[in-house]
Amino acid sequence: MNAYLRAFVPAWSRDEATAFARGAALDWLFVAKAVFATLLTGWIAMRMNLEQPSTAMLTVSIVIHPQSGMVLAKSFYRALGTLVGCLAAFAVVAAFPQQSVPFLVAMASWIGLCAAGASLHRNFKSYGFVLAGYTAAIVALPVVNHPQNVFDSAVMRVSEVLLGVFVAGIVSDAVFPQRLGNVLRESVRAQFVDFTAFVRDSLRGALPRADLEKAHLRFVRDVVQIENQRSSVVFEDAGLRVRSPRLRVLGHAFMAASTSYQSLHHLLNRLQDDAHAAVRERLMALAGELADELAPIESAPAMGPQAHALALRLSALRSRLPAAVRAARDGLQSRADRLDFDTGAELVARIVAELYDYANAYAALASPQSVRRPPEPPASFSRSNDWATFSIVGVRTTMTMLAMGAFWLASAWPEGSGAMLIATAFSGVMAAAPDPLRAIRGMLVGYGAGTLAGLVCQFGVLDRMDGFPLLAAGLVPFLIVGFYLMTRPLWAGAGSGFLMAFFSTVPLRNLMAFDALGAINTSIAQTIGVVAAGLSFMLFASALDSPWLQRRLMRKLRLQVAEVCRRPLAGLLPRFESASRDAATQIVAHTPAGSDASRALLAWSLAVQETGRAIIELRRALAASDPAPILRARIETALVALAAFYAEPGRARYLAARRAVSEAIDEVGAQAALMAQLHLIRLALLDERSALGEFIAPPAGPEETAHAT
Repeated sequence: MNAYLRAFVPAWSRDEATAFARGAALDWLFVAKAVFATLLTGWIAMRMNLEQPSTAMLTVSIVIHPQSGMVLAKSFYRALGTLVGCLAAFAVVAAFPQQSVPFLVAMASWIGLCAAGASLHRNFKSYGFVLAGYTAAIVALPVVNHPQNVFDSAVMRVSEVLLGVFVAGIVSDAVFPQRLGNVLRESVRAQFVDFTAFVRDSLRGALPRADLEKAHLRFVRDVVQIENQRSSVVFEDAGLRVRSPRLRVLGHAFMAASTSYQSLHHLLNRLQDDAHAAVRERLMALAGELADELAPIESAPAMGPQAHALALRLSALRSRLPAAVRAARDGLQSRADRLDFDTGAELVARIVAELYDYANAYAALASPQSVRRPPEPPASFSRSNDWATFSIVGVRTTMTMLAMGAFWLASAWPEGSGAMLIATAFSGVMAAAPDPLRAIRGMLVGYGAGTLAGLVCQFGVLDRMDGFPLLAAGLVPFLIVGFYLMTRPLWAGAGSGFLMAFFSTVPLRNLMAFDALGAINTSIAQTIGVVAAGLSFMLFASALDSPWLQRRLMRKLRLQVAEVCRRPLAGLLPRFESASRDAATQIVAHTPAGSDASRALLAWSLAVQETGRAIIELRRALAASDPAPILRARIETALVALAAFYAEPGRARYLAARRAVSEAIDEVGAQAALMAQLHLIRLALLDERSALGEFIAPPAGPEETAHAT
């Protein structure tokens, strides 16, 4: 029967069915582990006679994740944020023990500062900032009229949070663990296989700019995703923690190779016309030699030997490449053709060297014994943050808390502290979201459903239960719904909101109190807090809705070129490669897919990567040579003009940069390294299909005409 089915069911259908079944099994395994960890936490909290076991159970729902490394990373930063928040609560209560207005101003300022800090991070470090603000609120607000109880409140809240963190970490790491290290290894392996295959296949023919932009975007996302995984896996895997420096070396090698490849492909695309056919054919022949060495690499658990073999082939190619370049250069008569060829040949040589470093770094990571010397200490992954966004998030959250606090004081609302608490949580969690309005709408749907589910559970189920086993049986159906929603990418926010509302509505304690009126009042207050947080995001536009902020993010990306013109050379290349990709990732996240802004981002990102890298290589060549003073002055003038153009693009600045680069080329003479980089920068400035195309003006005179040829 099985043979019969295999004969008539297509292989791709069987593969899809197997993948679907495996994914569904992992989803339900996560749900089972999450439910078990939540109930175990509740049981321990009740045995320890903690005041609010639901707080510990809510902590589990927040930190739980399918991969154990993610749980440990979230737990670490949540615990750290909780301790810092307690200290902040002590400081605020001690400073203003019986002064409500200064107390609320100080508390709102602290919460706003923490939310702003969360917006600077795009990994689990943001949880630490969110929890530092939220913990200060849940410790201090309930005892605002009884400041002498702040220490007891802090002890209970810290105990509940740390219990949830501890149990979630133990269950995730001990019960059918899903290792983040395996995910990271597969991501690095897939990146290596896909990139080498992409380079090999695309070097054999022309690649349209649109396809290159898509590939560039994919590689940018891969770099940032792998860096985020690397920063979390150190909590889970001691072996990968030791190899973390090698992972960083691998990441920087990949970024350098991908940027050089983009520059080469841009050059080949610019030489498509018949006038440059001889140069293009020679460069394609050199590129074909590289493609021949990039033999197909099979994705396998042990790829170190394949990477090491590739490194050996690339090393041999580096040795024979200069002779091939000299042979290919013979026969080129015009100075323009030789200049184009020399620039392309230098790029091919650079790509071969950087692919060798990339393959060697992968071999070192996969098979450390195959590399004789350890890598040099790598630079850290540089982030690109916009302080205007930081300020807007801080002001938005602070104003929300002040408005909620003022209403609480003016109305003497008994549930005012609860509304402020939930507004604090939502403002902090949504601070780092690319599209906070959409995210908060999703969480609000889940929050409303969770509130109704909590009321049904409390007054329709739990009031008929006696003892923890029956309590657990009554909770399980509701927990399954929330945790299963968290496994669906489109409904993950709704699942988080569902569980947050459910545990807030069902105040689990050893001695349960079933107060329907109090529960309804609490639910209304919490809903008002969520709505207040949503209104604050509407009034203070997010980057997705604000053209001004989008322009700031785009300028932040372009300023990477200005930075490489001025900063010291030491560590400049890895800083530029990582910061420019991080900036591009932010703009992609903050712009609608397929929009004009998104397309402009991709075009500018490619221009920034190509020009910035060429400037770094130009400055390296300048530092390694002893040029005449007039040449050094011309190059420095060109760098100043390029920095000014990329900082504030405009036709006048474009023409000034183009003229300065051309004047520097006139002074170079026979210094090939300087000439190649200056020529590459000029070609980028003259590329009508790039983001700079809108600034290209007709030649202004005979001199400009000669340089534009």
